[in-house]
Amino acid sequence: MPSATRRVAARVVELRQARGLSQEALAAKTGLNRVTLARLERAMHPPNLETLERIARALRVSLADLVR
Repeated sequence: MPSATRRVAARVVELRQARGLSQEALAAKTGLNRVTLARLERAMHPPNLETLERIARALRVSLADLVR
C-alpha cells in the first residue's frame, strides 16, 4: 500500500485510542462496519473521501488533521 494509506491508517488508530474509543465504538459513530474499519486501520485498502470525512467527524478533527 502507498505510504499515504499507511500514514492515514496510523493516524486513525492514534486518534481513536487517544479518545478512548474501541474499533466497535468508532465504527458505530461513523456508520461503518467494524471489519471495514479494522481493515482501514491495518492499511489493507485506501479509504475513500466519504469514509475519511465520516471518521474525521466522529473523531472531532478536521479532514486535514486526520490525513496530515
